[in-house]
Amino acid sequence: MNSSSSLAGIGMTSRRTRARMVERLRAQGIKNEPVLAAMATIPRHIFVEEALASRAYEDTALPLGVSGQTISQPYIVARMLEILCESQKDSGGKVLEIGAGCGYQTALLEYLGYDVYAVERNKSLLRRARKNLAQMPRNRARLRHADGNQGWPEAAPFDGIIAAAAALAVPQELLRQLVMDGVLLLPVGGSEQYLYRIQKTSQGFSETRLESVRFVPLLTGVE
Repeated sequence: MNSSSSLAGIGMTSRRTRARMVERLRAQGIKNEPVLAAMATIPRHIFVEEALASRAYEDTALPLGVSGQTISQPYIVARMLEILCESQKDSGGKVLEIGAGCGYQTALLEYLGYDVYAVERNKSLLRRARKNLAQMPRNRARLRHADGNQGWPEAAPFDGIIAAAAALAVPQELLRQLVMDGVLLLPVGGSEQYLYRIQKTSQGFSETRLESVRFVPLLTGVE
């Protein structure tokens, strides 16, 4: 199969299958049209394990085969992107992604027009993300092998920070890397996790606890 047909997909990885996923996301309450367009366009099957490609558009997290890491379920990815988009005064902006993983959310952020900086603590996953993203028409994201708790201070500040792993407590270093009115989207908790939206304001930080989620833990260090 050539590169273009691989991106388009066939059967359970086809554009028609992505369209059904988008209709399911609408039914689940996702309303942001740019986010839905991104989900319809970016081929998730490229980013999952080859043996699981036929399951790429199910609403479930799938294993990446590396240190217990997963690609998040489509709904929670779309939900976090929707919150990020609706938190921005203008479209686009500079975003830090904590936990690039296989690169799927990175590709979606780029499609949405963000200037993306992404960190990943696992070197083999980072290589996979770079390989996957090289197949995308927009491939300008900057990726770095680093501890997500430390963010990317040299590139700060960021309009938004979005994390794909759950912290036991909010890393203060990430808060320091937000612009005024910038937003951090972060799963927080251990056995019980919730998604938090934290915005930097002139009076300090405003926290909003959103829905219950399930993410892998945000670990320290690199591997």
